[in-house]
Formats: sequence, C-alpha cells, structure tokens
Amino acid sequence: MPIKLRQEIEVWYIIPAIRREISKSLVRKGMKQRDVARKLEVTDAAVSQYFTSKRAGEVRFSQEVKREIEKAANRILNGSNAMEEIQKLCSICHTDGICCYIHKHHGAPDDCRVCFQEKGE
Repeated sequence: MPIKLRQEIEVWYIIPAIRREISKSLVRKGMKQRDVARKLEVTDAAVSQYFTSKRAGEVRFSQEVKREIEKAANRILNGSNAMEEIQKLCSICHTDGICCYIHKHHGAPDDCRVCFQEKGE
C-alpha cells in the first residue's frame, strides 16, 4: 500500500533521519550515546542503529538542511527541547521537498499534490 499522507512520511522516514543526524552531531560534540538517547527520547538501541545505518538510512539531506540540523544539535546541547527542535526541522524538510521526493519514491503519482492540498493551496 503506497504512503498517502505527508505525516506518514515524516513519522516513518523524516523524523528518524533527523534523529540520526542530531545523534551523530551530539556524539561528535562529546555526548555519550546513552545520553543522546535520553535527550531525544529514544532507546539506546535506536541511537546505536543510527550509527550502523540499520535505521533511518534512506533519507539524505541537502547541505542547507544539514546546517539547520547542526544548529538544532547545538541548541539541544545547550538545553533546548529536542522535540521542539525536531518539529522545526520537519517543517524545514517539508519546504525543502524531501517529503515529496520520498513520496514519489514510494509510489505517489507524478501529478500528486497532497502536500499542496494540505496547505490549502
């Protein structure tokens, strides 16, 4: 069954990929994987799988989105709420066209306008 909603794409693909990139950034900055897991409210195993590409390996972000993820990781490291940062990054990914790319890769028709219809256009 093809994916039909932008929210499904976010839950199944985008959010795990954002968490993957934030996890990698926080570990590079010296945080332990178990502390990253607590901060992102995921299991230790999930964070471990981000590093071995067993989870969230399909999505690739543009350089612009990667820069925004790095900024978000810095804010999280300094006490910002991770869930709020992830939500902001989801919005950036939507406007960057990542959701549409994944949707088309998973069976959306070429003339799909679901994302535009959800915005009321």
